[in-house]
Amino acid sequence: MNPRPSPLDNIRIVCVNTLYGGNIGSICRAMKNCGLSHLTLVNPDPDLDQIELRKMALKALPVYENRRECATLDEAVADCGAVAVTSGIDGFHREQARTPRDWAPELLDIAATGSPVALVFGAEDKGLCNDDLKRGTHWIRIPSDPEYSSLNLSQAVLICAHELFVANGSFTLQDERSPPATHAFRERMFDTWAETCLSTGFCKDDKLNHMMMGLRRIFSRGACTENDVKIMLGLARQCDWAAKHVPEPPTTPPSS
Repeated sequence: MNPRPSPLDNIRIVCVNTLYGGNIGSICRAMKNCGLSHLTLVNPDPDLDQIELRKMALKALPVYENRRECATLDEAVADCGAVAVTSGIDGFHREQARTPRDWAPELLDIAATGSPVALVFGAEDKGLCNDDLKRGTHWIRIPSDPEYSSLNLSQAVLICAHELFVANGSFTLQDERSPPATHAFRERMFDTWAETCLSTGFCKDDKLNHMMMGLRRIFSRGACTENDVKIMLGLARQCDWAAKHVPEPPTTPPSS
């Protein structure tokens, strides 16, 4: 049975008039990190630094090797059901812009219908011109400090791609495999550590309760699993055994 296609398969990153190979390589890596594979370059600099590109792309180089190149933006997005354009400056009806997080669910819904969705980014030095921006169906503004709102091209791609990846819900953190330690198991651990504190000379009888309260505070600051307790219990037992069985080194008599 074939796996169900992901909306991310219909997301296209379109870069217009790119200038630097290092940025293209970083874009490929950002796309690969976020499950994207379709890269289109519109009128890129013919002298892109291929060494820097490959250095930054690393194992994401196939994204570049499978790229599509177009002469115009119209050609690059002709078959797209949505064209999300990015801009970091004010003016030209940019009040309709939303953040990548705001737009991500809607763009994924469109992509889920099978229609390609383009995210369009401008050149490193000037961004997208007004003529390019007017082709957008969705306008993206990445939140940034107004003192310096211009982002590096590859970083802008990463932010937008990551918001789509997260909104797609394709990533989940691994659950803790070890169950929480029971109260009785934890008490066994504390009893063993109390014996170890005394047998190693770490503290005396009159200080033991105070020291054990400190240990209890340490182990009460977060979840304590069975595996955690097993490790600490084993360490305490080994320390206790060593304190009782390893002979002390002989004392060297003072020289005359």
